[in-house]
Amino acid sequence: MHFVKTKQVCLITMNERELSTEKALQLLQESGQVFKEVFKYGTLSAEIYKPDKVDHQKPHDRDEIYVVISGSGTFLNGGKSWPFKPGDFLFVPAGIEHRFVEFTDDFSTWVFFYGPVGGEAANI
Repeated sequence: MHFVKTKQVCLITMNERELSTEKALQLLQESGQVFKEVFKYGTLSAEIYKPDKVDHQKPHDRDEIYVVISGSGTFLNGGKSWPFKPGDFLFVPAGIEHRFVEFTDDFSTWVFFYGPVGGEAANI
């Protein structure tokens, strides 16, 4: 796999359109952060996210999808909550308060941001 290092992110190139979960988690660990952008194309941004004990997220200005890699816990989204586990798909519209709580130490997730600022619904 071929990677291009930019100022703050390490992105896979468009010639390499695959990235394993293991490699993304390795890039995250090497960054020393709780999230790491690993792919960008047009409005699509793919990140890997592994909060440490507390999820400090604030609402985002674009629509967002999570695909849980590992761990379990509770997901709060727009005033509602439900349990999550590996493989779950979670959607958050732009501007909505959300966070992961009571999650296991092994929790990690893919994060996909896409669309315009304000979200897709803002343009319908």
